[in-house]
Amino acid sequence: MSLDDRKLEVLRAIVEDYVETQEPVGSKALVDRHKLGVSPATVRNDMAVLEEEGYIRQPHTSAGRVPTDAGYRLFVDRLTRIKPLSPAERRAIERFMIGAVDLDDVVHRTVRLLAQLTRQVAVVQYPSLSRSSVRHLELVPISTTRLMLVMITDTGRVEQRLVEMPGPVPDRDVWDLRRRVNEKLSGQRLADTPPLVQRLVDECDEPERRATMACLASVLLETLVERSEERLALAGTANLTRGGVLDFQGTLRPVLEALEEEVILLKLIGDLEPRTTRVRIGDENEIDNLRSASVVSSGYGPGTTIVGGLGVLGPTRMDYPGTIATVRAVARYVGDLLAQN
Repeated sequence: MSLDDRKLEVLRAIVEDYVETQEPVGSKALVDRHKLGVSPATVRNDMAVLEEEGYIRQPHTSAGRVPTDAGYRLFVDRLTRIKPLSPAERRAIERFMIGAVDLDDVVHRTVRLLAQLTRQVAVVQYPSLSRSSVRHLELVPISTTRLMLVMITDTGRVEQRLVEMPGPVPDRDVWDLRRRVNEKLSGQRLADTPPLVQRLVDECDEPERRATMACLASVLLETLVERSEERLALAGTANLTRGGVLDFQGTLRPVLEALEEEVILLKLIGDLEPRTTRVRIGDENEIDNLRSASVVSSGYGPGTTIVGGLGVLGPTRMDYPGTIATVRAVARYVGDLLAQN
């Protein structure tokens, strides 16, 4: 081993021991637990260099050392060996997800599964409407002047709206409206639908039908495009209390406050490329309240299409190899589930 390789091996050992024991790590413990092939004095010298370079720190006098954010980052980028899930873990994911009956069930099973497997806080974004396509539009008469508009997307999201018509609409006209909107909009990305909705109005020759279609079109636009809110599921908040006294810089309050803000959560798990996993450690987080936390996130969707994000949040003292592997595996499984359905 070169000197640099040995220091990296010492850093790897410190991170692994601290994550497992929650206790600052000393040179003697490292020599006892790991086959470093050198004396405690040599390890102490290496630790002094790592501390000087900002990869480890001494939380208080007469204690061992703990990794810094920079130390964790180096560990994730250069030292982490991603642990593939065992066959038993993969079967557990499959068994847990196989019985899902609809999209809500898929999302809630996914968020509970992530929290249980990683022992962290789990966040799952529902498939984003802005990234979805129209699978089917249904019009259900409620009365002669009221219709229920039901939109089903290719990702399984269902949105419902009440449409107040300007006058009575016979059943045959409801059937004709349903046919027209599906011919024009089925299979189209929601983001691409506004000009198509306008064309539905323009193609109506009779003034009465045009007024009816215009009324429906305004609700269609509101359903397809103008709803900007995204939905999230959260689980495992109690896992935040499992850590040691050094986790979250000794206080959970800023983290709990951040978890109450959906905009913050969407920032944490959104805007990811297909098949990529993002790891943000401590000060790398843009949100001040989360600078004592780490976030591992991934996009999910059928094939190479990303329709939402999922991830976990926990202390910087995190089992990164195991957490990264779990987040990747669950994201892949949910994407496959969406593709099959």
